[in-house]
Amino acid sequence: MHHTTITPLLLGVTLAATTAHAQSIKPGLWEMTQKVGGSAQMDQAMAQMQQQMASMPPAQRKQMEDMLARQGKAMPTPGPGGGMAMKVCITPEMAARQDMPMQGDGDCTNTVTSRSATALKMSFVCKKPPSSGEGTYTFSGDAAYTVKMVMNTTHQGKPQTMTMDGQGKWLSADCGTVKPRK
Repeated sequence: MHHTTITPLLLGVTLAATTAHAQSIKPGLWEMTQKVGGSAQMDQAMAQMQQQMASMPPAQRKQMEDMLARQGKAMPTPGPGGGMAMKVCITPEMAARQDMPMQGDGDCTNTVTSRSATALKMSFVCKKPPSSGEGTYTFSGDAAYTVKMVMNTTHQGKPQTMTMDGQGKWLSADCGTVKPRK
C-alpha cells in the first residue's frame, strides 16, 4: 500500500464521519483541512505529494480539477502546517440529512461511540485499504469543527499507526464553482 492511498482515505473518513453524525451543519462551501502524521515516512510522503501537486503541468492539473469537480470536490491545496485542504459543497438537502459527499471513499463503516452537544467520538473500519481507527470531533456551532484521529493499518506487512489532525470551516452560503457530489 502506498502512503498516498492513506491521505485520501483519511480525508474521506473524516468528511463522512463529520457530517454523517453532526447535530447540524450549515449548507454551502466548506474547507476541510487535514495533516497526517505518525512517522517520518508519512511526513515525507505528505511533503512529496504536495510537491507533486505544486509542480503538476497545467493540462494535467486541469484534468484533475475537472475529475474532482464532477465528484463535488475541489483540487486539494497546501494547508496550514504542511497539511492538505479541500473545498466541498454541502447542499441544503445534504445538510438536512447530515449527509456528506464522500461517504463512499475507502468503503468505510463508521460507528458513533459517544455524542454530546459539542463533541462526537467515533470508530471506523475500512476495506480499501484494510484499516481501522477512532476519532474525536469537537464542534464549534454549525460552522466549524476540529478532529483528531488515530488509524491502524499495515504497510508492506508491518503494522502502522497514523495520526490525523484536522478542521472544517464553513466559508460561504454560495459554493461558487464547486459542485455538490451526485
